[in-house]
Amino acid sequence: MHELASIGPTARIIDVREPQEWDAGHIAHAELIPLGTVPERLDAFSGERTYVVCRSGARSSRACEFLVAQGLAAVNVAGGMQAWLDAGFDTVPGAASGATGG
Repeated sequence: MHELASIGPTARIIDVREPQEWDAGHIAHAELIPLGTVPERLDAFSGERTYVVCRSGARSSRACEFLVAQGLAAVNVAGGMQAWLDAGFDTVPGAASGATGG
């Protein structure tokens, strides 16, 4: 999982899953922006490269297609949280209401 390892602990990661999925476990420094709210939250994706993650990579792929069409630097985390966990990376539980970052 070289791609996942290269993301690093300071990269901007946006999780496009639903709040209940986030609550069950997410990447510690990620921000939750459910897929349906991505168009109204474009400001969260502006600037630096953003890694986008979901459960398996399908929703994040759709989000990235949309974001790139808007001229934003978005990278799909292939395999999503399933690949993240399979690679042995940590997650943290937590309520979405306090972890959305904005």
